[in-house]
Amino acid sequence: MPWFEDIEIGSRMELGSHTFTADEIVAFATKYDPQYFHTDAEAARHGPFGGLTASGWHTSAMWMKLMVATRQGREESLDADGRKPPAGGPSPGFLDMKWPAPVRAGDTITYSSTVIEKIEMKSRPQWGIIRSRNTGMNQNGETVLSFIGQGLIQRRHPRGE
Repeated sequence: MPWFEDIEIGSRMELGSHTFTADEIVAFATKYDPQYFHTDAEAARHGPFGGLTASGWHTSAMWMKLMVATRQGREESLDADGRKPPAGGPSPGFLDMKWPAPVRAGDTITYSSTVIEKIEMKSRPQWGIIRSRNTGMNQNGETVLSFIGQGLIQRRHPRGE
């Protein structure tokens, strides 16, 4: 992860794709979101989606897995001061999370993240907040996941130095 100062609004990261299977949909939902339309294919046929669908939390968890893998796979070179940029910080939470279309067995979801805002923190001058629009799109171009993520990112030169 680059320093806060180096992150540009509009920069986009492609995080990769994941194909959901019926077995993993049921396994995830059985453990974390045991609603019948996620756990029982036969009962789900008569439910609101007309078939088995992945939990929204499952689609979000796959976004997180791919985001972490993308960050860990990036080689960051030393900055002008000879320091390696930080790994990234914790998140103060998500905003406006939506699952506008269901994810079904066999769907391949492609995830991305685009920086939309930078916030300088008055209470913690050594940190800033980056807000990103995050999406998951299925193979038909339909959005199945959308949210604004927030992350604390270290500043190279905290305000006041």
